[in-house]
Amino acid sequence: MPDMEQRVIIPLATSHPQLGRWLWALEDTRARTKAPLAELDQAALDGTGPGVENSIGSLLYHIALIESDYLYGNILGMEEYPAWVDKPEAFAIPDRDDDGKLSVVSGVSLEAHLARLDRVRSEFLRLVAPLTAEQLVTLPRDNTSPAWTLHHLIQHEAEHRGQIATIRTMQGA
Repeated sequence: MPDMEQRVIIPLATSHPQLGRWLWALEDTRARTKAPLAELDQAALDGTGPGVENSIGSLLYHIALIESDYLYGNILGMEEYPAWVDKPEAFAIPDRDDDGKLSVVSGVSLEAHLARLDRVRSEFLRLVAPLTAEQLVTLPRDNTSPAWTLHHLIQHEAEHRGQIATIRTMQGA
């Protein structure tokens, strides 16, 4: 019988194990998003066409922007985001266009997309890891608990990862 891969959750170092498990799941989601991106060229990142409304690059940008927005706006309740978030290399393009569709993000290298995702995630883990068990379930002013936000971000990224996989299949990858 072949060796089976162990499938276990190892909580990240946080203020309490429940939060550590949530953050582990968030990290597992990101690893699964990144796996099929290796060696994508610019044409594959920027490509759209019949049946492809958003490019992979636009989806990666959107994933990072939404995670950042939930971190600073919902979990931390900040009115103004840190300066690094407003820099052109971070999020110069609005999330959506005038028609409510995801903005087109093209000409951005895979390395830049991955660096943005990594920066947001690094800040997310650093700022969320100290939350207490009570803070995790507390409803701030917008009636969205940090625990629900973690669930939502995992689901949000997984859904977009499915879109990325579909685009890669349509591109013949």
